[in-house]
Parts: sequence; structure tokens; C-alpha cells
Amino acid sequence: MTSQLQDIANAMVADGKGILAADESTGTIKKRFDSIGAESTEDNRRDYREMLFRASEAMRDHISGVILFDETLRQSAKDGTRLAQIISETGAIPGIKVDKGAKDLAGAPGEKVTEGLDGLRERFAEYHDLGARFAKWRAVITIADGIPSRYCIDANAHALARYAALAQEANIVPIVEPEVLMDGAHTIDRMDEVTEASLHALYDALYEQRVVLEGTILKPNMVLSGTECTSQAGVEEVAERTVKCLKRAVPAAVPGICFLSGGQSDGDATAHLSAMNAGYDMPWKLSFSYGRALQAAALKAWGGRSENVAAAQRAFSHRAKMNGLAAMGQWRNELEQAA
Repeated sequence: MTSQLQDIANAMVADGKGILAADESTGTIKKRFDSIGAESTEDNRRDYREMLFRASEAMRDHISGVILFDETLRQSAKDGTRLAQIISETGAIPGIKVDKGAKDLAGAPGEKVTEGLDGLRERFAEYHDLGARFAKWRAVITIADGIPSRYCIDANAHALARYAALAQEANIVPIVEPEVLMDGAHTIDRMDEVTEASLHALYDALYEQRVVLEGTILKPNMVLSGTECTSQAGVEEVAERTVKCLKRAVPAAVPGICFLSGGQSDGDATAHLSAMNAGYDMPWKLSFSYGRALQAAALKAWGGRSENVAAAQRAFSHRAKMNGLAAMGQWRNELEQAA
């Protein structure tokens, strides 16, 4: 089992490739569709995601895996082909989001803990049968006055580790995502401190739960200034601070780190990733697991209209290519201008 998990994890961080996060909940994708005036019906959600998965050049050359929502893993395209099969045929690996969302943490005002462990062993068995070979669980850590507490960090680390152990038992690679939110007025120093504390707690918990690190992927935030901070760190500082933080906290046994975009602009998410890969030697692969930063341009180009599918696929392919280059430290801003 372990060698299979390692093979899948390594394939998820293949050179020049990263993960498409297409696992928006029904509520989240409704907000995205509202922004373009499209109705969030089951058919529209299927058509939109099918459009991305059938962007063959992007999928084949730059996407190693796709995180799906439960609904999407069960869906078939208009022609009857299962969406998971369409993904597999491009060479990408289907994955599944398994958490049930961040809920209020008892006794900790303003803090969250992610739920979804009940019945997870049985869900994993079903998801494996449906074709999922990796999974994702997202924890949410908020920075504000007096928080995060140690209680919140440890509760989320414990849940991530229990999920990861169950995933590996089912022969599914766990992506562990301890997201420290960039929302707020905090400095990059505070973001650095909280990110490192969250990662140390996570790897302590993974060790205690007997998770094999070689068969996991980390999906962290980058170390950034808070969105409302008056002093915003530049690209090089973000790259340096993020790499240093990861080197202090993430064991070398982890095969790859696929960043979340976390509300960054498309361009910033790409520039930061490329600067890290261009400027530093690291024991793990650094890549991307972007949702909005891969999809925003495509969603806007599509606008919910079938006649715009080709234009939307071109927009998606461009962002996938730019991030594929960033995963090798080869992205340059001129490439955006040329496009």
C-alpha cells in the first residue's frame, strides 16, 4: 500500500504540473455563478466543470489532479461519460474533498474546527470505488486579536491527522490543508508565526496518528501580509519568508507542497510560486492547488453560455500553463503580456 500511495503522491507533483481545485461546495459555486449571472443548477455546474476537464491541452500538460466535490465525482457528462473518467483519460488523477466544512469551535469565540470524521471510513471506501485516488481536508485558522488559540490549532491538527490516517487506510493519498487566512490587518511577521505554529502542530499530530508522510501532500497558505495590513510584502519577501517557514516546519519526507491561492490575484499567486522555485533549493516539490486563481478568467469568459466554451477553455489553459511554468521557476510577466 505504501508504495502505491507514494507513487500517487509523486505523480501529483510531477514537473510542471499542479492540482485544479474544482471542489467548490454548492453554496460557493452559486456565488461564483451569481457573479456572471448564471443559474447554479446541477446541469450548469456539470457543464462548467466538464468544460474545464475537456480543455485537453491544459489537463494533459499542466494538471496532475483534480479535487472534486461529492456531486461532481458522481456525475456523468452529457454524452454519458463519467466526469472522473474524462479526468483520468487526460492523465490527471481524480480526487475528492471529504470534510464537512469549518464550524464554530466550542468555547473559542471567532475560531473554527473542521467537521466530517463521522462515517469517513465508509465514505472513503465508496469514493475509492468511484475512482478517487486522493482526498482533501481543509482546516481554517483565523488571525485576529488574541487568536488563534493553541486549542484551535491543536484541534484542527488532530482532525487533519485522523482524516489522513483514514485516507491512507483506504489507499487514498491525503492532502492536508491547514489554511491560515490572509484576511485581516496582521503583518507578515504574524502570518509567519501562526503558519509555523500550525505546521509544527500538524506534523506532530500526523506522527502520533502513524501517517506515512511519503504518501501525503501538504496544501498550505503562503506567508503573506494580511489583506488589510498597511505594509504589503513584495514578491521576493513573500517567497523568502514562505520557504524559510516551510523549511523550519515541514519534514523532508513529504514529497510535495501544493499551495492554495487563498484570495490572491491570479498574477500574484503565479508570481509568488515562480519566485520560490527560481530562487531556492528545497527538499520537496513546490507546486499549486489553485481554485479561483485557475478558474476566475475561464468563468468570466464562459459567462454561462455554450458559445463561449472555446474562449473559456483558452483562458483556463493559459492560467494552467502560467502556473505550470511557475512550478518550475520559469514564469515571467512578459508571458502574460504576450498572451
